[in-house]
Amino acid sequence: MKGNTVTVELNRKANDELVILHEPLVKRIAYHLMSRLPPSVQADDLIQAGMIGLIEASRNFDPEQGASFATYAGIRIRGAMLDEIRRTDWTPRSVHRKAREVAEAVRKIENEKGRDARDIEVAEQMGIGLEEYHKILQDATGCRIFSFDDPGSLGSDGYIGPERQPNQPLESLQNRDFKQGLAEAIKGLPERERLVMALYYDEELNLREIGEILGVSESRVCQIHGQALIRLRARMENWLQD
Repeated sequence: MKGNTVTVELNRKANDELVILHEPLVKRIAYHLMSRLPPSVQADDLIQAGMIGLIEASRNFDPEQGASFATYAGIRIRGAMLDEIRRTDWTPRSVHRKAREVAEAVRKIENEKGRDARDIEVAEQMGIGLEEYHKILQDATGCRIFSFDDPGSLGSDGYIGPERQPNQPLESLQNRDFKQGLAEAIKGLPERERLVMALYYDEELNLREIGEILGVSESRVCQIHGQALIRLRARMENWLQD
């Protein structure tokens, strides 16, 4: 009995040391996410959520799985932060509603014409001006964090769920099929939208950095990004319905 108590105490001490050692990782992930989120998101809230993710990671980490603790913890920390963003949705319902309306207009135009819908066509379909349309795209970008793993990230709430391993074989299969379908949809995006997606999600550049590469304003990159997300939502409609 005494031996078990000693083992538990040693494990607790080791977990505490892991948490202390990796506290800077929480802040680094938080501030990296902050550069890609609206100003209304508070760094302290992300850090607090990330610390909870780090503590859970220290308790559940299994070194025999092959990954380093930093890699494993990074996934759990980021997932906890994204959960917090989902929980405290700061986006007005009207933004989500308009984004869905744009996606529906895009889907209708592309089904009718068999090609990419143009900005002016979508605006006309919705009965609004081009300036108002671009404002909707910017708002849509501000409320979305996109995930290549989660069909919900293209759904009505616009948020990504925690980075996790599916618990059920069916969920694993569905997520794998979703990623394959999404990859094909991304390949079919107009060239500039595809480039913005690659720079933002693969290279993890922020909108300002992408604007410098493309030679356009940050607001224009925001519009292109929003258009890409909405076009993907329109083209992945069957997944969202399922």
